[in-house]
Amino acid sequence: MAAIYSLYIINKSGGLIFYKDYGSAGRMDTNDSLRVASLWHSMHAISQQLSPITGCYGIELLEADTFDLHCFQSLTGTKFFVVSEPGTQQMENLLKVIYELYTDYVLKNPFYEMEMPIRCELFDINLSQVVQKDRVALLGR
Repeated sequence: MAAIYSLYIINKSGGLIFYKDYGSAGRMDTNDSLRVASLWHSMHAISQQLSPITGCYGIELLEADTFDLHCFQSLTGTKFFVVSEPGTQQMENLLKVIYELYTDYVLKNPFYEMEMPIRCELFDINLSQVVQKDRVALLGR
């Protein structure tokens, strides 16, 4: 069973610009993934405003009975979040590596338009390699 169920990348205005499903059961269709991304963007923004702590950056971890949702927000407002098995560790590091791939292969691509869906073959290839390495590392523990 995979430790990572899915990966979402949301632009600063809440639009889903990348979605990848890694789980074998319970695949979502496009509309469901758009709803999840939109809901998460809204919850993240509300949590920033309602937090009693000044300088709060929103929800970073949501734990449920059947999954964990880990989120990383870049300085530009782009959100990267991974839905994983409950109790999966080191997802923050994985999200930072994914962000590095995003900056290296998407933002430096001269044909990519900001805030638009990501269609970059090099990003897809390297992302698959990173997720596979992470799965192997998790199984080895």
